[in-house]
Amino acid sequence: MTAPLPYLKMNGLGNDFVVLDARAQKIALSPQQIIAISDRANGIGCDQLIVMEPDTIEGVDVFMRIYNAEGGEVDACGNATRCIAALMSQELGTTATTIRTNAGILIASVAGDIVTVDMGTPRFAWDQIPLAEPFADTNGIELQIGPIDEPVLHTPSVVNVGNPHAIFWVNDLEAHDLAKFGPMLENHPVFPERANITLAQVLADDRVRVKVWERGAGLTLACGTAACATAVAAARKGLTGRKVTIELPGGPLDIEWRASDDHILMTGPWTLDGEGVIPQALLGEDAA
Repeated sequence: MTAPLPYLKMNGLGNDFVVLDARAQKIALSPQQIIAISDRANGIGCDQLIVMEPDTIEGVDVFMRIYNAEGGEVDACGNATRCIAALMSQELGTTATTIRTNAGILIASVAGDIVTVDMGTPRFAWDQIPLAEPFADTNGIELQIGPIDEPVLHTPSVVNVGNPHAIFWVNDLEAHDLAKFGPMLENHPVFPERANITLAQVLADDRVRVKVWERGAGLTLACGTAACATAVAAARKGLTGRKVTIELPGGPLDIEWRASDDHILMTGPWTLDGEGVIPQALLGEDAA
């Protein structure tokens, strides 16, 4: 029998997380255990499982490790960053907190239930996204779904904001079945590390509506990094300005791609849904 494993259930605009605190005791979960915990029918249910770990880098408050519901580790999650920033702000009694992820160090500012995270700078080079082959212009790469002379989706913008994103520009979100095309595009050979897939409809020069197929999680109510990627790609193509509201199914995120240093600022809410202890049946005998 393993020791009880407390968890928090949190969400950012419906993008939900099981959060574990491994700062006092090490937590090592297998992919099978992560899948079991994340399962919505028989487990706790979440898009991502987040583990808070100690960090030895001076000035960093916590290391955030991120696992998708399919059990694999990923490098960035904007909505989870807001949730962890809120927890650390409450714990430390400060409005600012510094979080490290595999994608780098992120600085967050907390004002009640609203958090702003400096997500760093986007990367546009084909080998930084990464893509399987060189593309001179990642504003729109040669990739399409459907007939050559009348493709259903085509010419996505691609960008890395801690993880790879492809944004397809459409006139009507409802005209496309992302649940159908998402898995195919996520796993397309041009994306050696797979990709998050977004459909984006520009509504105004400061507003874009999106739907997101998240790598390793599927259709999601919200994806913070997809919102950042969409805002940057839209500004880069001249479709919007550098300050834009991204309307996700779960609600809006305000994104600013700051001209002074090219950093992306993401602002949005966080919610604590509840807490509990992971049932032993989900852990088996393998938890450390």
